[in-house]
Amino acid sequence: MIIFNSKFRLKTYLESVRNQAGKCEIGFIPTMGALHSGHISLINTAKVQCDIVVCSIFVNPTQFNDPGDLTNYPRTIENDCKMLEKAGCDAVFIPEVSEMYTSHELELKKQGIEDKSWTEGKTVDFGIIGTVMEGAYRPGHFNGVAQVVSKLFRIVEPDKAYFGQKDFQQLAIIKSMVKQLEIPVEIISCPLVREPNGLAMSSRNERLTSLERERAAIISKTLFQVKALQKEKSISELKSFAEAQLKTEPLIELEYFEISNAETLEPLTDYSQATGAVACVALKLGKVRLIDNVVLY
Repeated sequence: MIIFNSKFRLKTYLESVRNQAGKCEIGFIPTMGALHSGHISLINTAKVQCDIVVCSIFVNPTQFNDPGDLTNYPRTIENDCKMLEKAGCDAVFIPEVSEMYTSHELELKKQGIEDKSWTEGKTVDFGIIGTVMEGAYRPGHFNGVAQVVSKLFRIVEPDKAYFGQKDFQQLAIIKSMVKQLEIPVEIISCPLVREPNGLAMSSRNERLTSLERERAAIISKTLFQVKALQKEKSISELKSFAEAQLKTEPLIELEYFEISNAETLEPLTDYSQATGAVACVALKLGKVRLIDNVVLY
């Protein structure tokens, strides 16, 4: 496995690989590090489908609303690289912030100004996908996500990019961005991976205490109860049930529980409004913010 810190050197390497191999499919997994089995499952899928697998590790400052959250985000580069090498990843890109952003871009973020330079003059509108749930609770977050992923796509130029379904709304944003900017990459969504007690695997789980991790089991338990009860209860009844269940855990501060159209993420009030639905939740467990979801139908 080759480690790159320079986007120029990574691009040069990938260009060389393409020239030598002729037709060569490149798979790409963008991450913020603190890797876990969920990330490795993406690497494994990419290894089967592609000739070369590239992973990036970059804690992206423009997608954080809370400076404290950015500071506390777990960073485990040495262990991450060991995991990637063991999984058979071919190259990993670990840039400094200055390699990804100009001082002007960072200043805009500091001033709370939404930077649209990453669209390269094209109009991008995420519509309701970017305003509900995470969009409402973390204004500017998805602009930062789209900004960094578009930059990474332009550097790596992958044929396929792999994302986990835990970040269901983020996945919808990425698909929308790729379509609107006409970026020639196939977005592959991969199943959410859970810990033995049902907790959705997340880098943020590292910040949970042993007690919090144990109590976190109620999140997935509630989601799967909602899925099991969907034929017996209306959407409003399911939401009330889920909210009541989650509020029985004193360590949890619920932000939202929503049942949405699985394609548009528009909140649903009736099952007839969509051919697919997803239940999404965001909450704070102690000091750690967690999200989870389950596809209902």
